Amino acid sequence: MVLIIVLVILALLVVFVISAYNKLVRSKNKVKTNWSQIDVVLKRRADLIPNLVETVKGYAAHEKDTLEATIAARNKYLSAGNQSEQMEASGELSSALNRIMMLGEAYPQLKADTSFNNLQKNLEETENKIQFARQFYNDSVYSYMNLKETFPSSIIAGMFNFQSFELFTVAEGDREVPKVDFNK
Repeated sequence: MVLIIVLVILALLVVFVISAYNKLVRSKNKVKTNWSQIDVVLKRRADLIPNLVETVKGYAAHEKDTLEATIAARNKYLSAGNQSEQMEASGELSSALNRIMMLGEAYPQLKADTSFNNLQKNLEETENKIQFARQFYNDSVYSYMNLKETFPSSIIAGMFNFQSFELFTVAEGDREVPKVDFNK
């Protein structure tokens, strides 16, 4: 009788470990999938930037610093090696894009350009997709981290060395309204 009780307890323990492990794996994979979605839309945004810069160059050639900063931010994003670097570079790229979009206000002929308007519309749509993807990513990180850190699944997460993920946050500089001076 004691042997049966011990076997039942062991069987329940094995079922618990397998269940908790599988739940952690599914949650971790959801985080990775949602990060991939962010990466896809960030890459799309990066691909639109050279066309935008070339369009603006024709109308605002003396805005060289703004254009160079945008290209530098794009290149930094494309060369980022890990998620943290990509998150940081994405924030810098957002700031640079905001400055370049403000050029349309200073140059009426640029604002009237069909190519600029199409690029601006595509970038706005992409920015919206980025915001949604970031939200889904952060939601999945939140769920995963809760699962990883709450008892009893935290025991399984510790036993199998499940890693942590960073939330996608706004960089400190992105919280400020960019200052653009068109009187240079």
